[in-house]
Order: sequence, then structure tokens, then C-alpha cells
Amino acid sequence: MFSHVTVGCTDLPRTAAFYDALLAPLGLVRRPVVPDGGPEAACWTAPGQALPRFYAYIPLNGEPASVGNGSMVAFSAASAEAVDAAHEAALRHIGHGASDEGAPGPRPRYGQGYYGAYLRDPDGNKIHVVYRGDLRAN
Repeated sequence: MFSHVTVGCTDLPRTAAFYDALLAPLGLVRRPVVPDGGPEAACWTAPGQALPRFYAYIPLNGEPASVGNGSMVAFSAASAEAVDAAHEAALRHIGHGASDEGAPGPRPRYGQGYYGAYLRDPDGNKIHVVYRGDLRAN
């Protein structure tokens, strides 16, 4: 299990709005980030859960945020309908730098019942939303 995942961003309000839209259909909510002298950040978790956390940060070193080649964050959805809803909500941010990287649909090469969608956040980080159907087969 992991503690948290972090992506860099250049405009925290823009990026936070994108993730608020994307993550709400998945049941994740933004939680307060206690200022500690570190970089500006936004954080999401499942309601009532401390971990795992997903963060978007302005890089601490002051350099521009950049994406990793081959890097991707995948969020689990409770249903194919939740994948559709998250993808649709996130696409409302295309005018703010987000992009579609693959419409929702079955991805049988990844396993039986696998259903997913791909996006890029406003800073170009690759995001996947997935419903795995029958987890025993994946």
C-alpha cells in the first residue's frame, strides 16, 4: 500500500479545480493542507480517511513542474458509470489545459471487466480512471 502520490503543478487553483471535478465522482474530497512553510499544495482523500492521499504541489525548488515519461496516476472507480462521470467532469477543464487521452470504455487487454479512461491534467500529468469489474480475474 502507498501513503501518498504527488504530482507537480504550475497553477494550484487551476489544478485543484480540475482534480475537484475529476475526483468527486470517485468519492474523494479535498482536505485542508496545514501550512508548514513548504510548497503550496492541495490534497484529496476518501472521506474520513487519513491515507492514502493524493497531492498536487507547486514544486518546492521553484523550478517549473514537469511530467515523467511513462509516469501515470491511476484512480480506482466503483463502477463503469463512475469512470464515465469522472472523465466527463474532467473534460470540462479542457479549456484550462486538461486533455482527453482516451475515452471511457472496456480495455479487455488489461483483464476481464476492466473499464477505463485516460486524461492529462492541466500540467500534462497522465491520469487514468479505472473500474476493474471482477477483481479476481485481474
